[in-house]
Amino acid sequence: MRFVLALLCCLPVCLIQSAGAQQIAGAIPDAPVPAAGTQVRAETQVQAEATATRTLSGVVTDMDGALVPGATVTLLENFAVKGRSVVADANGHFSFSDVAAGPYTLTISAPGMQRKTQTGTLNPDESVELPPIALGAAASEEVEVSGLTQQEIAEVQMKQEEKQRLVGLVPNFYVSYVWNAAPMTPKQKYKLAVRSIIDPATFAIAAGFAGIEQATDEYSGFGTGWEGYGKRYGALLADGAIGGMLGGAVLPVLFHQDPRYFYKGTGTKWQRTWYAIGTAVIARGDNGKWQPGYAAVLGDFASGAISNLYYPASNRNGAELTIVNGFVAIGSNAVGNILQEFVLKKISTGVKKATPVTAQP
Repeated sequence: MRFVLALLCCLPVCLIQSAGAQQIAGAIPDAPVPAAGTQVRAETQVQAEATATRTLSGVVTDMDGALVPGATVTLLENFAVKGRSVVADANGHFSFSDVAAGPYTLTISAPGMQRKTQTGTLNPDESVELPPIALGAAASEEVEVSGLTQQEIAEVQMKQEEKQRLVGLVPNFYVSYVWNAAPMTPKQKYKLAVRSIIDPATFAIAAGFAGIEQATDEYSGFGTGWEGYGKRYGALLADGAIGGMLGGAVLPVLFHQDPRYFYKGTGTKWQRTWYAIGTAVIARGDNGKWQPGYAAVLGDFASGAISNLYYPASNRNGAELTIVNGFVAIGSNAVGNILQEFVLKKISTGVKKATPVTAQP
C-alpha cells in the first residue's frame, strides 16, 4: 500500500519534469541548415576572385626590336585543346585576364613573320609581364627533311644553299639559315667548293675586278693591254680557286670543321654583331661544338702565300705582305659576316627555312 502511495506521489513530479524539459527544448531554436548549393557557390566565388588576379601580358616585336601591331596571340591554359586569342594593339601589346593557374602555351603569329610558340607556368595570384617576344621574318617556302639519314639531310640542305644568290646573281652558298644544319661530309664540302668556283657569276665578277685593276694599273708587273688584262683575270680566278678549295674544302676536311656561316638572327644587335665578328676566327666543328677556326684562318694566310708563285716579282713583298694580307682577309671575313647577319639575307633570293629535322637512328 505504501508502495502504491509513493508511486502516486512521484508520478506528478515526473510528469511535471518531462513537460518542463519539453517546454525548455521547444524554447531553444534549431541551428540553421544551410541551403543546398550555398557552400558550392561560396567556393566558386573564392576561386573566381583568385583567378581574376592572374594576368598574362607582353609585347610583340621583330628581330630588330621594332613593335609588331596586329599580331595574333593565342593562349592555351592547362593543356587545353581550345584556346582564346587576342590581337596586339598599335604598340604591339597584348594581355589576357582571368588566366588559370598552371602551365600555359602562347602561340604568336603575324603576316610575313615566323610563327612562334612560348610556354611557361603561371602561379596562383600572379600577374606576369613577359619579356618582348621577337618574331623573325617568314621564309618564302619550307623544306621538309624529316625521316632521312643525317647525310641525306646535309645533302638536301646543301642543295638549298646552292640556290641562294644575292640580288638573284651573286652566289651566297656558304651561309646556312638553318641553325642546327646537319654537318657536311668531306665529299659534300668538296662539292660545294667546286660548285662555287665554277659558278658563272664567279667568272663575271673576276672579269669586272680585273678591269678595275687594269684601269688603275694595279700590279703593274702584269703589263698593259689585253695581255696584262688576261694575266690579272687569271690571277683573280686563281686566287678564288685556291682560297675556295683551301678554306672551303681541304682544311675544313682536315680539321673536321664546317666552312659555312650560320645565320644567328636572334638576340640584341650587339650580341649578333659580336657573334658575326667572332665567327671570323671560330668555327663550328663537325661534332657541333665551337672551336678555333683553324681552317678559315690558315686558309687566308696560305692562299696569300701561294699567290706569290704567280704574281709579278715586282709586286711581291715577301712574308710581310703575306701576313698583312692574311689579317686583312680575316677582317674582311668579319665585315662580311656582319653584312650576312643584318643585310644580305634581305637581298638574297632562294632562302628557305627548313623544318626541324629528324634523322633515322
